[in-house]
Amino acid sequence: MTSTDQRPLGSPFNADSTSEDVLAGLDLSGRTAVVTGGYSGLGLETTRALAAAGARVVVPARRPGTARAALSDVAGCEVVPMDLADLRSVREAAAHIRISHTALDLLMAVAGVMATPERRVGPGWEGQLAANHFGHFALVCELYPLLAAAGGARVVVNSSAGHTLTGIRWHDPHFRTGYDKWLAYGQAKTANSLFAVHLDALGRDDGVRAFALHPGKIITGLQREMTLREQIDRGWVDEHGNVVGAGFKTPSQGAATGLWAATSPLLDGLGGLYLEDCDVADVSAPDTPMDDGGVRAHAVDPGAAARLWELSAAATAATPLIR
Repeated sequence: MTSTDQRPLGSPFNADSTSEDVLAGLDLSGRTAVVTGGYSGLGLETTRALAAAGARVVVPARRPGTARAALSDVAGCEVVPMDLADLRSVREAAAHIRISHTALDLLMAVAGVMATPERRVGPGWEGQLAANHFGHFALVCELYPLLAAAGGARVVVNSSAGHTLTGIRWHDPHFRTGYDKWLAYGQAKTANSLFAVHLDALGRDDGVRAFALHPGKIITGLQREMTLREQIDRGWVDEHGNVVGAGFKTPSQGAATGLWAATSPLLDGLGGLYLEDCDVADVSAPDTPMDDGGVRAHAVDPGAAARLWELSAAATAATPLIR
């Protein structure tokens, strides 16, 4: 990816497009996709849309019973137990997928947490960075041979406009000097974007391309750790929990950009890009309001992406990318 690539392509879709719009007329029969978080919110919408288009979908799930119930009416869907915050669980899930499948065409990293109370996981890692980034990093590394075997796989990572809040806190990524739930979320979302940048650089010779995206503002289970009062004060919902904020999308509209990233021929030969509203995003100035869109330079910087990859590989002891 170069800075000149990070600009809109003139997609026929936009912020109002739905998952049905993006996949209309596409036949994904014979394709296999892994969708983390694929049983609730945007992940559930993504799973349903891919399965409706003919894809076989594997859903790693922290709550497998809940996942099976949510997906009971979705044909061609397999649930695999996995907790992104537990690397042993991630590796066990990946091993199961490797035994059951010979290739993966898509890996959609949709699962995530937002603005959680301070939590420490593993060897004391900050919980949002661990679940949103380290877990997905380890999963992709473990499944990379299957992605490379597909001969044209795409990895799509849900980031967020929250990445504008901060770059990677190299001096204190785990907030050992004081926790801020929104800065922790912002760092994790920057990490999601940088992960796609360097994964694409490493994987393109094997036909593995990666993209990060902002799905838009959507009320889903992602807000479950925020109080109703917090959401009201931010202008997102009314006292009854009804969405009143401007610019909010439906779940189908929120899933559309990820599905476009996974399937659009406009993205053939491209990768390492940050997307929004079913197109490539512009690079935004540091003082641009978050809701004005675009991606900050710190979230698509190749040098930072390589540095984060080294940090993540050392932390997780993840398998190197090999076929």
